[in-house]
Amino acid sequence: MQQTLNPWVTRPTADEPAEENRAVAPPPAAIISTPLRGIVEPDAADRLASRSMAGTARLWVVGTHGGAGESRIADLIESARSTDHFWPVLPSGAKPRVMLVCRADMRGLTTARNALTQWVSGAAPQIDLLGLAVLADAPGKTPKALRDFAALVGGGAPRFWSLPWVDAWRHTDATALPVAREYQRFITDVTALATPTNH
Repeated sequence: MQQTLNPWVTRPTADEPAEENRAVAPPPAAIISTPLRGIVEPDAADRLASRSMAGTARLWVVGTHGGAGESRIADLIESARSTDHFWPVLPSGAKPRVMLVCRADMRGLTTARNALTQWVSGAAPQIDLLGLAVLADAPGKTPKALRDFAALVGGGAPRFWSLPWVDAWRHTDATALPVAREYQRFITDVTALATPTNH
């Protein structure tokens, strides 16, 4: 997994903290952490719709397209719920914490780019966007062109996680926690970010 910040506006520091020190601290947001003025929203056909969500969740997981893996990701994170490809609107008026999810193919990354453009233009509802998780769409190494496009799209999110293929999920309805360290790190990061005391 590569959890990266915006590749256009951040630089790695020479003194990275030790892994054990980073385990409790969530990754900081990139420069693009709230909507920006002057960004043109996508065409209506390319926007995610909004839906009023009943009940509560610590985190709302929004798939940017069908088959994005939002239900799998929601199953991995305590008190998370999927939204069925809608921006969540809470009846209480509270600002929901949201994680965008897509697959690492051209369609998935394009829909994620559209959703991020909608958010950054201010055309999405008021949300606290934690970041974008891109799930591998097939076993093996992702082609370079798609990896590059994923990094470009991920640069428009506050945080970006690239997650590997999980073959076991093809054979079962249950969402078992993958042993891959990329998922362990992702869950640790997102759990810390979605904890109310961190905001």
